[in-house]
Amino acid sequence: MSTKENLKAGFAGESQANRKYLAFSKQAQKEGLDKISRLFQAIAEAETINALKHFELMGGIGNSLDNVQSALEGEVYEFTHMYPGFIDQAEKEDEKSSRIAFHLANEAEKAHAKLFEKAVQALQGNNDFPAEAFALCPICGYVAENQAPERCPICGAKGEVFKSY
Repeated sequence: MSTKENLKAGFAGESQANRKYLAFSKQAQKEGLDKISRLFQAIAEAETINALKHFELMGGIGNSLDNVQSALEGEVYEFTHMYPGFIDQAEKEDEKSSRIAFHLANEAEKAHAKLFEKAVQALQGNNDFPAEAFALCPICGYVAENQAPERCPICGAKGEVFKSY
């Protein structure tokens, strides 16, 4: 394998470790194991440091327009190819919970793509992005512009549970 391929594999592995350790941290917290939870959080952040360095060295970061276009391409791929196949397979295997999770993610990816499309348009026109803030549904991953809706249009979660950015 080439160094470039190793950087890509390292980025994937470190990124997955970060997410896995954050999930483990939440579980430890639910069990009242605060020290273990903090350990997972600290090491998750360390994994992020490594992942970001690998991503940088493999040339994964461009200017903001390039980055938004790359993100848009990724979101479109997910909702046009990746998740539809996942949903079909889950249906064939009668994996209802997985099918629902894939469906929610697929719908959230569509919303993400629309936001990235707006960002591309703003950057190409050298205008500011029209939204001042964002609100994230912690259930399905839907992101709203400016403020949370009364209810999430994808999963129906109440707007008061949304996280503001």
